Order: sequence, then C-alpha cells, then structure tokens
Amino acid sequence: MIDLLNSWLAEHMPEYGESAWIILSIAVCVIAVVLDVVVRTMLGQLQRQAEKTRILWDDAFLHSVSRPALFLIWLAAGYWLIQIAEQHFDITVMGGDSPLPRLVLIIMVAWSCLRFLKRLEQVLVMPEKMKKPMDPTTVGALSRLARLVVTVLIALIIMQSYGYSISGILAFGGIGGIAVGFAAKDLLANFFGGLMIYLDRPFKVGDWIRSPDKQIEGTVEDIGWRQTRIRTFDKRPLYVPNSTFANISVENPSRMTNRRIYEYIGVRYDDAAQVTEVIDAVKEMLRTHPEIDNNQTLIVNLDRFGPSSLDFFIYTFTKTTDWIHFHEIKQDVMVKIMQIIEEKGAEFAFPTTTVHLVGECPESLEHN
Repeated sequence: MIDLLNSWLAEHMPEYGESAWIILSIAVCVIAVVLDVVVRTMLGQLQRQAEKTRILWDDAFLHSVSRPALFLIWLAAGYWLIQIAEQHFDITVMGGDSPLPRLVLIIMVAWSCLRFLKRLEQVLVMPEKMKKPMDPTTVGALSRLARLVVTVLIALIIMQSYGYSISGILAFGGIGGIAVGFAAKDLLANFFGGLMIYLDRPFKVGDWIRSPDKQIEGTVEDIGWRQTRIRTFDKRPLYVPNSTFANISVENPSRMTNRRIYEYIGVRYDDAAQVTEVIDAVKEMLRTHPEIDNNQTLIVNLDRFGPSSLDFFIYTFTKTTDWIHFHEIKQDVMVKIMQIIEEKGAEFAFPTTTVHLVGECPESLEHN
C-alpha cells in the first residue's frame, strides 16, 4: 500500500518528492483517525441495538471485537508509519520475513476470544438475557477453564511462529506430566475435586453447608481450584481442600424445601379427660395456620405415658426455609398450643414425686 501511495504522489505531485514521506505519514494518521471514529460510531450503534434483544451471542461478540478492532486500526497505522520511515531513512526496523505482523494478528484474535468468554460469563447469569440463568459458580469455572485452554493454544501458536518445535514440547509435557502427577498428586486431587464440585454442583457460592462426618459448617464464599473457603457462623474463614469433599457426606440446608417443627408437649395425668380435646384443637390450629404447609406431613398424636406426664407430639413443616422467620413461626405455634391447653382446662406437667406412706407412723416420728 505504501508503494502505491508513493507512485501516486510521484505521478500527480512530483513537486513534493522530498517531503512525500511527511505527506504520507499525515495521510496515514488522518485515515486512522477517520476509521477510529467511524468504527466507534458503528460499534456503539450496534451494541445499543444488541442490548435491546434477548439474544446473547450478538452482545458478547460485539463486546469482544470492539476494543481489539480499534486497537488494530492504530497498530496498522503504526506498521505503515514504520514502512514509510524505512523507505525514507533507508533503515530496517522489521524485515520482510518478520513474524511480528502475524504475531499481532494472533494476539488480537486471542484477545477477542478472551473478551468473548468473559462477556459470555456475565451474560449467562443475567435474567434479562436468559430465561433460565445459569449458576454463577458453574459458569465461572467453565469460563476459567476455557480461558486457560485458549491461552495455552495461543502460546503454542506463538512458539510455532518463532520456530520452536511444538511436537517436542508436547512430548516433553507428556513425560514430564507423569513425574509432575506423582509429585503433585495432592494438588491434582484437589483440582479434580474442585472440578467435580463444578460439575455435580452439590453446593454453590452462598449456600449454607455442613458435614456430619467433619466439623464443617458455614456459608460458602469461594470455590477455587485447590480449596473452598467457608465462612463459619462465628465469622471465621475455614479453608477446606477440595479433595475432602470426595470422601465426606455434605448436607446443603440452603436447598431444603421446608423446615420442620417437631416438639413434645406433656400434660398432667389429672387432665387425661382433656387430652383428646387438646390434641384435636392443636391439629385444627396447625391445619388453619397460614405459615404451615398442609401438603407436607402433619401429625399430632398422644405418644407415650411419661413418668409424670401424658406426652403428645406435633410433627409439621413450615412453608418458609428462612431461619429467622422459621423461629418466629415456631414461637407463634407454641404460644397457641399454650393457649389451647389453658382454654381446655388442662395444665402443663412438670416433674413430680408422690410418696405413699403405708401404716401408722412410728412413735418416735410422732413426737418429732
């Protein structure tokens, strides 16, 4: 292109032969500015239109190519300015066989791919773009893995461009991978443990988890490739290697559908005649309670003859799973049970001991 411009200037403007390189440099800069403005305007309009649609690919694609395209314009301008300087000053900055132009294009493509993956990671969890937004933890893990693959591929392509043998590197990597595998088996176990967490998704960031096998309980703050950070309820961070989760049972209370109320209530043996009425009234109260889920199991029955009480139990589930709201509902249920027992003329039982004395008291006790 520079040769064509030189020929055109020599033919139509021979009087500017000595200063042709200055004119060409200015022309290149002006063309770059014009292209920059035009491309910015076009990309801005396209992005505004893409944001109005629910299609995720157009938004991610335009976001990925916007900055690399603008940067490429100025890289091309710089390349042409270098060629002008080489011709005018008779110097060599980049030889004809320099891999730098190809390297720049490869880097631009890699940059666009990485930006596309980053934007796609954001779009896949957006409710306004997705009917069913994906789990942020899974999307983040897959995005990091994809970016790692792209980075490795670009590095291999760049090495091949500079004459390095990729086959030798791959062969060395295969042999060295065996040694590294033995030396870093714990690290690899944690890596694959993290991968299984991302794929199986027994929990995600923000979930409350606990393990009956180990003293692990708290809220998941981060799931890394080597370890998972859990914030315990006393606000201390707990770092658990990912391989641990492959060998223990994990409960995820955050995914419960209901919370259970399971309580025993004891009334006096003197109130045996009112027990049936109390139980029926408690059962009716639970059936009509707005916070009790009647689609779940609901049991109110006399269960046992205690040492000093007739014990019945309630077994039911609340609609909410919120811990604080659950205790407010449980308190309301228990207060209503107290009122029912009082209304039915019964009383709560408490531990008592009755001593029966048979026969007459000894004479010594009578005097005392």
